[in-house]
Amino acid sequence: MKLRATLIGFTAILMWSFLALLTAASGKVPPFQLSAICFAIGSLPGLAVLIVNPSRLALLKQPAKVWVIGIAGLFGYHFLYFTALRNAPAVEAGLVAYLWPLLLVVGSALLPGERLRWYHLAGALAGLCGTFLIVGRNGIDFDGAYAVGYGAAFLSAFTWSGYSLLTRRFDAVSTDVVTGFCLATSMLSLFCHLGLETTVWPATGFEWLAVAGLGLLPVGAAFYAWDHGVKNGDIQILGAASYAAPLLSTLILTLFGFAEPSWRIALACLLVTGGAVLAAQDMFRRKVPPPVAAE
Repeated sequence: MKLRATLIGFTAILMWSFLALLTAASGKVPPFQLSAICFAIGSLPGLAVLIVNPSRLALLKQPAKVWVIGIAGLFGYHFLYFTALRNAPAVEAGLVAYLWPLLLVVGSALLPGERLRWYHLAGALAGLCGTFLIVGRNGIDFDGAYAVGYGAAFLSAFTWSGYSLLTRRFDAVSTDVVTGFCLATSMLSLFCHLGLETTVWPATGFEWLAVAGLGLLPVGAAFYAWDHGVKNGDIQILGAASYAAPLLSTLILTLFGFAEPSWRIALACLLVTGGAVLAAQDMFRRKVPPPVAAE
């Protein structure tokens, strides 16, 4: 069961790797407007399940703290991430924001029944180095003038890692509640859009397809899969494996002609893959049963 849940959690990482490609293909829709649309679409699968099986509506009745954590996690992360991109260069802000897998791996030591070992931390650090190569391929220059943006990026990393860790503490809560988190995040994003942005709709059918793809996969199904994975799978392996998302994203952008292949990508592949394998060695080990004593 733990292996299956971990693999389901990893599908979220695979879906997030398409985020950059689908966002680029969605045209010039402002971030909060895009978030509002995509999270509304992302709630549809959960709503469909509730319509088909109305008895599951009872699973949405959860303590207030569950709703606060869920909404703060999904909306808070995206609000802080968009704020970071508005107030700092995208490369540096993205690198700071992608500290969340490392924070998740380190923070997992605080969870009941979990123990942080050297290879978990080493695997996460290897992934961070691989991410540095990918994100910083055109150079890194942290300028104090962008302190607000960097601060927002760090808070976004802290928010998502904290949300993931706290989600593990509520492992008895059904993943159905993610439907409500998505709806609330969509509404709050809409309010931010109306107050901060000018409405721009997708210009073509292809751009609408990209928006629908975002809502169904990286901003939809991925959150349901992640919720199940961190609640029931190996959260340390998932944390280290999360560094595969920017690598896979870059490979996908390269495949579709949005980026050029380079030695950095090859080295990043080795670091991220090696780090994930190192962090996941507990999953690969098989306990050898003791020999049966001869009678």
